[in-house]
Amino acid sequence: MIRIQLVDDEPNILSSLRRLLKPQDWQIDTFNNVEDALGSLLEHEYAVIVSDYQMPTADGVTYLQFAKQKQPNAIRLVLSAYGDRESMIKAINQAEVYRYLSKPWDDYELVAAIKSAVDLYQLHKENQQLREENDAQRALIENWPR
Repeated sequence: MIRIQLVDDEPNILSSLRRLLKPQDWQIDTFNNVEDALGSLLEHEYAVIVSDYQMPTADGVTYLQFAKQKQPNAIRLVLSAYGDRESMIKAINQAEVYRYLSKPWDDYELVAAIKSAVDLYQLHKENQQLREENDAQRALIENWPR
Protein backbone atom coordinates (compact mmCIF):
# COMPACT_ATOMS: atom_id res chain seq x y z
CA MET A 1 0.00 0.00 0.00
CA ILE A 2 1.34 3.41 -0.98
CA ARG A 3 1.34 5.82 1.95
CA ILE A 4 1.29 9.62 1.49
CA GLN A 5 1.99 12.17 4.24
CA LEU A 6 0.40 15.62 3.99
CA VAL A 7 1.56 18.37 6.39
CA ASP A 8 -0.17 21.75 6.54
CA ASP A 9 -1.18 23.96 9.48
CA GLU A 10 -4.58 24.67 7.88
CA PRO A 11 -7.11 21.85 8.49
CA ASN A 12 -9.30 22.98 5.57
CA ILE A 13 -6.35 22.55 3.17
CA LEU A 14 -5.75 19.05 4.52
CA SER A 15 -9.45 18.19 4.10
CA SER A 16 -9.41 19.45 0.51
CA LEU A 17 -6.29 17.46 -0.30
CA ARG A 18 -7.68 14.31 1.31
CA ARG A 19 -10.91 14.67 -0.70
CA LEU A 20 -8.96 15.30 -3.91
CA LEU A 21 -6.72 12.25 -3.41
CA LYS A 22 -9.48 9.91 -2.17
CA PRO A 23 -10.10 8.29 -5.60
CA GLN A 24 -6.49 7.08 -5.62
CA ASP A 25 -5.81 3.82 -3.83
CA TRP A 26 -3.37 5.39 -1.35
CA GLN A 27 -3.23 5.59 2.43
CA ILE A 28 -3.35 9.34 3.20
CA ASP A 29 -2.05 10.58 6.56
CA THR A 30 -2.69 14.25 7.33
CA PHE A 31 -1.03 16.36 10.01
CA ASN A 32 -1.72 19.95 10.97
CA ASN A 33 1.34 20.18 13.21
CA VAL A 34 4.95 19.28 12.55
CA GLU A 35 5.46 17.42 15.84
CA ASP A 36 2.85 14.77 15.03
CA ALA A 37 4.14 14.49 11.46
CA LEU A 38 7.67 13.91 12.78
CA GLY A 39 6.43 11.15 15.05
CA SER A 40 4.67 9.49 12.15
CA LEU A 41 7.94 9.39 10.18
CA LEU A 42 9.26 7.02 12.83
CA GLU A 43 6.21 4.75 12.61
CA HIS A 44 5.39 4.51 8.89
CA GLU A 45 7.19 4.34 5.57
CA TYR A 46 6.01 7.05 3.20
CA ALA A 47 6.30 7.06 -0.58
CA VAL A 48 5.53 10.78 -0.83
CA ILE A 49 5.67 13.62 1.69
CA VAL A 50 3.91 16.90 0.83
CA SER A 51 4.54 19.82 3.16
CA ASP A 52 3.31 23.38 3.33
CA TYR A 53 6.16 25.86 2.98
CA GLN A 54 5.23 28.24 5.79
CA MET A 55 3.88 26.92 9.11
CA PRO A 56 3.86 28.45 12.59
CA THR A 57 6.33 26.06 14.28
CA ALA A 58 8.65 25.27 11.36
CA ASP A 59 9.09 26.01 7.71
CA GLY A 60 8.43 23.24 5.25
CA VAL A 61 12.00 23.04 4.01
CA THR A 62 13.30 22.39 7.53
CA TYR A 63 10.65 19.72 8.01
CA LEU A 64 11.47 18.10 4.67
CA GLN A 65 15.19 18.13 5.50
CA PHE A 66 14.42 16.16 8.64
CA ALA A 67 12.11 13.86 6.67
CA LYS A 68 14.93 13.29 4.18
CA GLN A 69 17.20 12.12 7.00
CA LYS A 70 14.56 9.78 8.42
CA GLN A 71 13.16 8.54 5.10
CA PRO A 72 15.64 9.25 2.31
CA ASN A 73 13.62 7.24 -0.25
CA ALA A 74 10.43 9.25 0.20
CA ILE A 75 9.76 11.74 -2.59
CA ARG A 76 9.33 15.26 -1.16
CA LEU A 77 7.07 18.04 -2.47
CA VAL A 78 6.40 21.57 -1.23
CA LEU A 79 2.96 23.16 -1.42
CA SER A 80 3.07 26.90 -0.93
CA ALA A 81 1.22 30.16 -1.43
CA TYR A 82 4.63 31.87 -1.49
CA GLY A 83 6.16 31.19 -4.87
CA ASP A 84 9.22 33.37 -4.81
CA ARG A 85 12.34 32.17 -6.57
CA GLU A 86 14.53 32.22 -3.46
CA SER A 87 12.24 29.91 -1.49
CA MET A 88 12.03 27.49 -4.43
CA ILE A 89 15.81 27.33 -4.72
CA LYS A 90 16.13 26.80 -0.97
CA ALA A 91 13.60 23.95 -1.07
CA ILE A 92 15.25 22.25 -4.00
CA ASN A 93 18.82 22.59 -2.76
CA GLN A 94 18.38 21.95 0.95
CA ALA A 95 15.63 19.32 1.06
CA GLU A 96 16.01 17.89 -2.47
CA VAL A 97 12.39 18.65 -3.23
CA TYR A 98 11.02 16.89 -6.30
CA ARG A 99 8.29 19.45 -7.07
CA TYR A 100 7.25 22.87 -5.83
CA LEU A 101 3.47 23.29 -6.11
CA SER A 102 1.58 26.53 -5.60
CA LYS A 103 -1.57 27.37 -3.64
CA PRO A 104 -4.18 27.63 -4.87
CA TRP A 105 -3.48 24.52 -6.88
CA ASP A 106 -4.88 23.10 -10.05
CA ASP A 107 -6.48 19.75 -9.10
CA TYR A 108 -5.24 17.92 -12.18
CA GLU A 109 -1.69 19.26 -11.79
CA LEU A 110 -1.50 18.38 -8.10
CA VAL A 111 -2.79 14.82 -8.58
CA ALA A 112 -0.48 14.34 -11.57
CA ALA A 113 2.52 15.58 -9.57
CA ILE A 114 1.79 13.19 -6.70
CA LYS A 115 1.19 10.29 -9.12
CA SER A 116 4.51 11.08 -10.76
CA ALA A 117 6.20 11.13 -7.34
CA VAL A 118 4.62 7.76 -6.46
CA ASP A 119 5.85 6.31 -9.77
CA LEU A 120 9.36 7.60 -9.08
CA TYR A 121 9.31 6.14 -5.56
CA GLN A 122 8.20 2.74 -6.90
CA LEU A 123 10.89 2.85 -9.59
CA HIS A 124 13.58 3.59 -6.99
CA LYS A 125 12.34 0.72 -4.80
CA GLU A 126 12.32 -1.68 -7.74
CA ASN A 127 15.84 -0.63 -8.74
CA GLN A 128 17.05 -1.13 -5.17
CA GLN A 129 15.50 -4.60 -5.06
CA LEU A 130 17.09 -5.53 -8.40
CA ARG A 131 20.50 -4.29 -7.18
CA GLU A 132 20.20 -6.43 -4.05
CA GLU A 133 19.23 -9.49 -6.12
CA ASN A 134 22.13 -8.81 -8.49
CA ASP A 135 24.57 -8.51 -5.56
CA ALA A 136 23.29 -11.79 -4.08
CA GLN A 137 23.70 -13.56 -7.45
CA ARG A 138 27.19 -12.12 -7.86
CA ALA A 139 28.16 -13.35 -4.38
CA LEU A 140 26.89 -16.86 -5.25
CA ILE A 141 28.91 -16.92 -8.46
CA GLU A 142 32.07 -15.66 -6.76
CA ASN A 143 31.77 -18.31 -4.02
CA TRP A 144 30.97 -21.16 -6.42
CA PRO A 145 33.50 -24.00 -6.04
CA ARG A 146 35.89 -24.25 -8.94
